[in-house]
Amino acid sequence: MTTSFGGANTAIPKDPKLLRVPTSFNGLQSASNSLLLSKRLHVYHSFSASTAGPNSIIRAVSTPVKPDTSVQPKRSKVEIFKEHSNFIRYPLNEELLTEASNINEAATQLIKFHGSYQQYNRDERGAKSYSFMLRTKNPCGKVSNKLYLVMDDLADQFGIGTLRLTTRQTFQLHGVLKKDLKTVMSSIIRSMGSTLGACGDLNRNVLAPAAPFARKDYLFAQKTAEDIAALLTPQSGFYYDMWVDGEKILSAEPPEVVKARNDNSHGTNFPDSAEPIYGTQFLPRKFKVAVTVPTDNSVDIFTNDIGVVVVSDSDGKPQGYNIYVGGGMGRTHRLESTFPRLAEPLGYVPKEDILYAVKAIVVTQRENGRRDDRKYSRMKYLISSWGIEKFRTVVEQYYGKKFEPCRELPEWEFKSYLGWHEQGDGGLFCGLHVDSGRVKGTMKTTLREIIEKYNLNVRITPNQNIILCDIRQAWKRPITTALAQGGLLQPRYVDPLNLTAMACPAFPLCPLAITEAERGIPNILKRVRAVFEKVGLKYNESVVIRVTGCPNGCARPYMAELGLVGDGPNSYQIWLGGNPNQTSLAKLFKDKVKLHDLENVLEPLFYNWKRKRLSKESFGDFTIRTGTEKLQEMVDKWEGIPLGASRYNLKLFADKETYEAMDALARLQDKSAHQLAMEVIRNYVASQQSGK
Repeated sequence: MTTSFGGANTAIPKDPKLLRVPTSFNGLQSASNSLLLSKRLHVYHSFSASTAGPNSIIRAVSTPVKPDTSVQPKRSKVEIFKEHSNFIRYPLNEELLTEASNINEAATQLIKFHGSYQQYNRDERGAKSYSFMLRTKNPCGKVSNKLYLVMDDLADQFGIGTLRLTTRQTFQLHGVLKKDLKTVMSSIIRSMGSTLGACGDLNRNVLAPAAPFARKDYLFAQKTAEDIAALLTPQSGFYYDMWVDGEKILSAEPPEVVKARNDNSHGTNFPDSAEPIYGTQFLPRKFKVAVTVPTDNSVDIFTNDIGVVVVSDSDGKPQGYNIYVGGGMGRTHRLESTFPRLAEPLGYVPKEDILYAVKAIVVTQRENGRRDDRKYSRMKYLISSWGIEKFRTVVEQYYGKKFEPCRELPEWEFKSYLGWHEQGDGGLFCGLHVDSGRVKGTMKTTLREIIEKYNLNVRITPNQNIILCDIRQAWKRPITTALAQGGLLQPRYVDPLNLTAMACPAFPLCPLAITEAERGIPNILKRVRAVFEKVGLKYNESVVIRVTGCPNGCARPYMAELGLVGDGPNSYQIWLGGNPNQTSLAKLFKDKVKLHDLENVLEPLFYNWKRKRLSKESFGDFTIRTGTEKLQEMVDKWEGIPLGASRYNLKLFADKETYEAMDALARLQDKSAHQLAMEVIRNYVASQQSGK
């Protein structure tokens, strides 16, 4: 059966329930404070499943609200908070005016839409000391010179003195007190920044490769990410009402974005609503989008609800996009019905259709994602339940066209963009590694001085690093010197394990943390390096390690070669099997591994990888090929490294005085004496070899 959508004939599912025009969950009901007048949309089908002809049309008719006498479906508490909020205003607007240091339960949920989480210091005992974390929204990770300097100032004046770079290319500012929220928020907004939608049940920050290449495909991908971010930005004004007294400080939107948002040709919008795409209920849960170009998987493309890949012709001119759907990392311990999932191909669209296709996917999730149990509300569960064919068919109703098959693409690579690179326009950019994304101390001061002195714009990467952009050739030497003096080393001087490692903040401020992540990963990486050296792995060999303090997966541990997921005090699940290109999903290997027992698991795994791997086989690929059963056997039967097997180790210290001096120097660099000594030896050997 087909239906006419503006002249396009499209197959429709046989189940009429799949053809309903969008309504917010439980309808557009009036808010409890009587501030909202709303309408309910009704679908009038001019067909039946057995008799409808080819000219059947689906029409949305807006009618007055009538008393609803039907049994109401079960809804989560958050859905009720949203419905009664007057588009994310009430009771947050009242709670912010109270003398208390915290806000109530409903306001705590609503402030997420404004880009903030309420937290308290879990290291402290007694009365809770509440503060707020603010997260910015920076499509493509772009941060202007002005905004960077303002964020740096705010961290010192109102935060805990640090900035954090996130895995979604944004800043997090921790420790802001309730009484300072409006000052901080308004400062960000007036500096052309935003926190709107950085958290909450709506589209989050849109990722794109951070590299400022002057190439058609990269520029096109970044422009697409910015357009998608604009398309899915809330329109009801609640953010500006709350923080800048209703003043909208915005640049003009591209006309194609406005046109796509307002288009209701296929029943995607709520007519006459302050939120034409989101309605009063917004989405069932958070929604993540990433855009990239072929080969560049710096954005972990398959972990997103929607992954968009630019497809270009032989001359490098963008023609359209492959779209992938259904990725997501979050899960719940010991609940197998929750799981991480990779996105899968949906189809190809020409470049002029991308905003309409994205909108159709979002609306499909808005209308069909679960709103009764938030554990299952992400789009990945809808697609897992329906299957990709049914999902594609429903999306096509809102899109108004059939998707073409995805175009074939080359192999993916992870690209960090660390070090110095040509932009392609005469300028340079410099990618800097930041451990766990935490900008603090001397590093923070140095970055501030360089960015301010040279008037540089910056970009945040999805791997928690930072890129200094638009550097003139003449500035390279003085900037390199200043960076080194501030402890920001070129990648060749950073341990390879650290370069790809990631961790979430976890303790002390995250309310969901079960154990350490950011504070624990430096020691974990040192211990992994020590195991590498013990089993004879070379210094330049590495594995992708990601650590999270809970199963929600903010640092994407389920894509790591070695993922550590907090499951108790000083205890982790171990996940194995991701690969360096971030295209395969790890599998759970062991539960409840105590931190002090980590070597007992890792030593046999790394030892066997060293000796049984295929040519150039990564650790993750080795674990998948070997299989869980044999890996478990390796661990269970491990009796230590056979005598003579570790022939590359050196006895580095002959006397106590030398060791103590090296240990003192190593502590300044957050390293062990053994690590620092090995680095000195390697650098000396390399310099001698290069001088021959």
